[in-house]
Amino acid sequence: MKDDILLAVRNVSLSFGGVRAITDVSFDIRKGEIRAIIGPNGAGKTSMLNVINGFYHPQEGEILFHGRARRRMKPYEAASQGIARTFQNVALFKGMSTLDNILAGRTLKMHRGFFWQTLRHGPALAEEIEHRKFCEEIIDFLEIEHIRKAPVGSLPYGLQKRVELGRALAMEPTLLLLDEPMAGMNLEEKQDMSRFIIDVNQQYGTTIALIEHDIGVVMDLSDRIVVLEYGHKIADGVPDAVKNDQKVIDAYLGVAH
Repeated sequence: MKDDILLAVRNVSLSFGGVRAITDVSFDIRKGEIRAIIGPNGAGKTSMLNVINGFYHPQEGEILFHGRARRRMKPYEAASQGIARTFQNVALFKGMSTLDNILAGRTLKMHRGFFWQTLRHGPALAEEIEHRKFCEEIIDFLEIEHIRKAPVGSLPYGLQKRVELGRALAMEPTLLLLDEPMAGMNLEEKQDMSRFIIDVNQQYGTTIALIEHDIGVVMDLSDRIVVLEYGHKIADGVPDAVKNDQKVIDAYLGVAH
């Protein structure tokens, strides 16, 4: 049903010079689902996330969010409307603590001006206390209480990825974009991250779109999967249907064999 569609990608094409990264791709993301975008390297997956959160602007097609067309939206505008993002490579403030990194995700929620924030007095102090409490709840949710004061640059990679997830959650997103959340993780770390992704979806009610190369994780987590190859969509559907699609087997799943 149309009322269930949170975001729609309609006939999007994106080029860099004469190179086509995405060609006439359409799909949608329904409210409350976990939607995976998969494909071999160079398929256009990250470029698609960059289009969704306003970092790239397609030459053709459009993005509809909550039924409204978004034209040349900037990333901060997408963030203010409820789209949060994590990245392939961890993008954190390495010298800051876990708590302060997650608190940085609350920036768009803070309403007091720079003057009041500098003074840390009166309304600004009350606001900061409120936001810190919210961030502490996220820290408890992600089970990272033991590193709340640790500089994130000193943390193992798997914990850094969890902190980055926490910072995205601090924005209270309607749509959470995860770019390879399991990259570089061992089996135990992948299991933990998978559990947190499911909990974010079910407990927070957050709609999630993710890119992930671990096909086992994708099949376990996703409600629906869209498959890209060289910037073209070659399949779209529930995990079982995608897994048995011959085009997907030839282009992606069969690579390992």
